[in-house]
Amino acid sequence: MLIPAIDLRDGQVVQLVQGKRLALATDDWQSWVDKFRPFPKVQLIDLDAAMERGANEPLMRKICAEKACRVGGGIRSIERAQHVLSLGATHVIVSSALFKGGQMDLDFAARLADAVGREHVIAAVDSSQGVVTIRGWQEQTSVTAVEAAKALEPFCDEFLYTNVDTEGLMQGIPMDAVRAVREATTRRVVAAGGITTQEEIDQLDAMGVDAVVGMAIYTGRLALKLPPA
Repeated sequence: MLIPAIDLRDGQVVQLVQGKRLALATDDWQSWVDKFRPFPKVQLIDLDAAMERGANEPLMRKICAEKACRVGGGIRSIERAQHVLSLGATHVIVSSALFKGGQMDLDFAARLADAVGREHVIAAVDSSQGVVTIRGWQEQTSVTAVEAAKALEPFCDEFLYTNVDTEGLMQGIPMDAVRAVREATTRRVVAAGGITTQEEIDQLDAMGVDAVVGMAIYTGRLALKLPPA
């Protein structure tokens, strides 16, 4: 299944290459929400919150009121997770808070699951150079995505695996890396990072993995194939 991505920065919808270089920015968030309306859900990431330089809560609230949104970016405490859910998010995507000192923080993961319900938690195991990368993709841990998926499985509903090295490049995602995460857990797995073609989406679907796509949609490289009615 295709899950369209909406990334927010400075009150705009944006697309970045590898989380750094701005490739697209627009104030017209409504047209993208309308475009994505036929899809069951979207992935909404607050990049300002991820980089700890503010948040886009008014816009987040508006989008969540119109679409089922799984929301991430800067959710580093139980209180913040609860607040984001109160804004209308169906799930919170949590990354940095699940790791401490380069290792997994399973105590926090358990407390978060107890506080908001495991069914509302998506654990992000975004990776660069083979290890999980946190804090807006600026800090590496010593844990692989496969290790994280195995250990965090009891505390989340699904995993988001973003291949940071290919994010925004529209050159495809390494399928072997996605497959390794898929085989490490019984939870649902969603992949992102350079996915560009319908063939890739179909290949991931056959693997039992959903695809989050941003850049390829916004640039017109990928023509949206509407989901079955």
